[in-house]
Amino acid sequence: MLLDHMRRTWRLLLLTFLGLALASCGDGVPETEKAAREGILLKGNGTEPKGLDPHLVTGVPEGAIIGALLEGLIARHPTNDLEPEPGMAESWEHNGDFSVWTFRLRDAKWSNGDPVLASDFVYSWQRILSPALGAEYAPMLYVIENAEAFNMGEIEDFGQVGVKALDDKTLQVTLQGSTPHFLSMIKHTSYLPVNPRVVEEHGGMTDRQSGWSTLENYVVNGPFRLKSWVTNQLIEVERNPEYWDAETVRLNGIRFYPIDNANTEETMFRNNRLHLTNTVNPDKIPYFGEIMPDRLTISPYLGSYFYRLNVTREPFTDVRVRRALALALDKQLIVERVTKGGQAAATGLVPEGIPGYIASTTVQYDPDEARRLLAEAGYPGGEGFPEVELMINTSEAHRKIAEAIQALWKRELGIQVGIYNQEWKVYLDSQSNLDYDISRAGWIGDFVYPSTFTEMFTTGNGNNDTGWSNARYDRLVAQARMADSEEERMALFRETEEILLAEMPIIPIYWYTRVFLKDPQVQGWHPKLLDNHNYKYVWLEPNAGSQQ
Repeated sequence: MLLDHMRRTWRLLLLTFLGLALASCGDGVPETEKAAREGILLKGNGTEPKGLDPHLVTGVPEGAIIGALLEGLIARHPTNDLEPEPGMAESWEHNGDFSVWTFRLRDAKWSNGDPVLASDFVYSWQRILSPALGAEYAPMLYVIENAEAFNMGEIEDFGQVGVKALDDKTLQVTLQGSTPHFLSMIKHTSYLPVNPRVVEEHGGMTDRQSGWSTLENYVVNGPFRLKSWVTNQLIEVERNPEYWDAETVRLNGIRFYPIDNANTEETMFRNNRLHLTNTVNPDKIPYFGEIMPDRLTISPYLGSYFYRLNVTREPFTDVRVRRALALALDKQLIVERVTKGGQAAATGLVPEGIPGYIASTTVQYDPDEARRLLAEAGYPGGEGFPEVELMINTSEAHRKIAEAIQALWKRELGIQVGIYNQEWKVYLDSQSNLDYDISRAGWIGDFVYPSTFTEMFTTGNGNNDTGWSNARYDRLVAQARMADSEEERMALFRETEEILLAEMPIIPIYWYTRVFLKDPQVQGWHPKLLDNHNYKYVWLEPNAGSQQ
């Protein structure tokens, strides 16, 4: 742990030194202005991505980069997450009850010159659903007829799955039932296509260690292509001349900086080394609101910040312990005094802001009930409670929240919980392997719909990561996919969420806002509920505001 701390400290100092040096070198023109003149966006990306294979990643840092490289049937709309934007599909239609969709692909090319074909999507969706690949996000495709059965190994013939290339430019998708929101779903990373030829040349469809997604081999169909990748320092993309809509793309490139320290990001931003930060140190939000109100952005964000509990380990096998930990938290105090970014105290998993769905108010601050439950579980006043630890990924913001929660559990329940951090990739692996007691977690909606949150906790879901399983919950989730009406579907979503909140394999803490710093030179970067941006509509205006 000490060695990790020293490495992070030296890296922080090096980045800060480089930022100061580069910002002040040459002719004195700020680095952000030089980059703006060259059409290069400088963006903080939070952390080094675990990878860039769209069928194997699960995190926001990975998706932010992949979104510049690959384009699905439906693209990201520049201003509205609920609006479909034509991507590889130039048109589409459904059969009237939204259960069969037909997409007509445009004439587009991969960066290696191959045409983009309907069969590429069949191959790609077969790949993510193949049991041998073990893709955590495979359940995202379960709305497709027989997709779950294929992924679970119950059928082996992918021809029975509801995905067919009627010809080179026509893709037909048959769903389990009426799914009006399907166009929103297929914008997600898990539905993106990969180039079959390059994947087969580097290990094949189900090789998790495939070399196809490396710098040397990455083939794209989106507005940008990989230019450079220096681990823990920089990922750079440049314009893709083969992109079907290359004339619309105004940026010449994007530099993604994997900076997991908010103070380092702030230093780089203030010294004209970044156009966009990934986040803001919570303690600095009021300060920036006063001195840089034109640069501080706080906007709605469809996300839930929560803690996972490993229900396979004592004492979290006992629902009374899990509920006691949740009810002991004064979350209003946390959002007012710790996070400070306009977040809302979470009283359920599914956040506010989804049309037609009323957020749950089930999980309230109730320290008396929390103490009663803990005593009933055999730990009165915390006596005899075992040593447990809270795992977070490296971030001073996560640590401050963890320390506040640690103090609340000590105050209200008399228990002591340790805190330790892990780097992003290790943290993800520990969470997936259930190698933790309590784990910091966050989930940003994949699309604007309750199922993007509730389906995650079905049995065997690759993103569940709690060890929790409930057969009735699973049945209700499956019923929601087959529901005949939105009213029935929303009622099923609410029922599933209430089961989750009663058994409490997670502890809701707050519902997100998006808080970051943006240079006025950045144009076309609109607030969006999912914060998914179509980079081809973003551009830079040199000298559009001076740094303070």
